[in-house]
Amino acid sequence: MKPTPYPRYKSSGVEWLGNVPEHWGVNRLKQSIERCQNGIWGDEPDGGEDDIICVRVADFDRTQFRVVQNPPTIRAIPKADRSSRALVRNDLLIEKSGGGEKQLVGCVVSFEHDFAAVCSNFVARMRVTAELSPRYWTYAHASLYAGRVNYPSIKQTTGIQNLDTSAYFNERFVYPPSEEQRAIADFLDRETARLDTLLGKKRELIEKLEEKRTALISRTVTRGLPPAAARAAGIDPHPKLKPSGIEWLGEIPKHWKAVPLRWFARCSSGDGIQTEDVQPCISESASIPVIGGNGIMGYCDKANVNHLVLAIGRVGALCGNVHFVRPPAWITDNALRLESESSAYDYRYLAAVLRIRNLNEIAAKTAQPLITGWQVRDQRLPQPSLPEQQAIVDYLDRETAKLDRMTEKVEAAIEKLQEYRTALITAAVTGKIDVRQGVKSAVSTSGKVASTLTG
Repeated sequence: MKPTPYPRYKSSGVEWLGNVPEHWGVNRLKQSIERCQNGIWGDEPDGGEDDIICVRVADFDRTQFRVVQNPPTIRAIPKADRSSRALVRNDLLIEKSGGGEKQLVGCVVSFEHDFAAVCSNFVARMRVTAELSPRYWTYAHASLYAGRVNYPSIKQTTGIQNLDTSAYFNERFVYPPSEEQRAIADFLDRETARLDTLLGKKRELIEKLEEKRTALISRTVTRGLPPAAARAAGIDPHPKLKPSGIEWLGEIPKHWKAVPLRWFARCSSGDGIQTEDVQPCISESASIPVIGGNGIMGYCDKANVNHLVLAIGRVGALCGNVHFVRPPAWITDNALRLESESSAYDYRYLAAVLRIRNLNEIAAKTAQPLITGWQVRDQRLPQPSLPEQQAIVDYLDRETAKLDRMTEKVEAAIEKLQEYRTALITAAVTGKIDVRQGVKSAVSTSGKVASTLTG
């Protein structure tokens, strides 16, 4: 059974809201809550009676619109300061400070726990007015957030966004009868759960495709081409194996070598490669890529690399990342520059085998992980003949492209499902569909979209 529109509508008087069911009310958001109470951060916990869980923005599940049970943050807050801020089940929490370039401040989630807690100073507690449905209003705020209705109420005063809650609560929204609020919330709980199951399966598929991609690359750069591809390239399709003497590598084809990289390459950081101390200015109008530990981080108008090299992240969480760099480019001091001194290695093959090696494992295990050029050059790597290396990377380019296209299709399906999920929530809470008749599955309302995405 498909959800249908309500039989009669009226103008809401709100341009972005449009027409709403005739028997629904329209009022300011502030009429849906008893009060909005700012949170508190308190002091460092000391194990005393003042210690209590403090819910932060980091505990917001922005998809399920709930407070998640992360490892709790404990703060010391005197009872006198927390008595008026204590959270109870079905309280709503609004993010009033935070956000960033790609994420607006103002997300709302529900607190559905029974443990004692307060919220942090970046969050405010909202208690829904008696007789209204807290879960409906959670979805209502999710719709408002997705529609950027909170945008005019955002004040950028420092490095983070601040939400003017008074201005936001002055926005107008629909007020279905209480029973309908609960019916809408039940409907959305049921249907978003079904969509989330589909999304979960799609994400699992992406993980499997990524695992297959990694396994394909690992097996090929360390064992050689599969028989059919090897035969087509004029290479022995069933080579005998020998121990490489390298723990992470294991056995390799008998006709391959296992050699120290230092025999054939040099690397910045104590290896004679000159680097400029002054970093270039990143500009939107420039075209030369600036390469750091995480790849391209912007563009500039000058280069310090004018031939093929590899860039390897040398510090922090990105330590060991390997990037194939085409000239011209600028490699920052956050990355090592690896250059081959002979034709012993195809750069594409060398990049692939270094990624499989996982250079992060050899980084200094300090508060700030660090890898040096000497450490990179000390690695012993498999060395097929140059023609075989080229055959390997050509094969991998073809096969990984197939997997990448499959991944792109799944990602597109995920995006459509997410868009549909958002649209369904908005349609239900604003009265564009009537869910009072106990609709079994709103997925069917998307017709071709649902049948395509669930396959």
